[in-house]
Amino acid sequence: MPTFEIISLVVLGALAWLWFDSIHVRDIGVRAAKAACAAESLQLLDDTVSITSLRLARDDEGRLLLRRAYAFDYSDTGDNRRRGSVVLLGPNVIVVNVGRREAPHLTLLH
Repeated sequence: MPTFEIISLVVLGALAWLWFDSIHVRDIGVRAAKAACAAESLQLLDDTVSITSLRLARDDEGRLLLRRAYAFDYSDTGDNRRRGSVVLLGPNVIVVNVGRREAPHLTLLH
């Protein structure tokens, strides 16, 4: 088998692995976003996340993994749209951010 064909098969195999791994990790990100929204009494809009960043990073043990950042939309009142994010290192959720919400207006009694 010529060298070009071997290299082509390796590249196609790597792309297939990246695609399947990305689907799996994206599902983990969706579950993390749903859990964070449920914990904060927020509504996850569209039930999905979208990738905003993909890069290589090292974990605590020094292994090189893909670091993926995803964005998602949520609502705290039901009639607005706010942006949140979830960051994963490999299949592990590193941080989920539901942004800064405004505190309710309080009336002080004198």
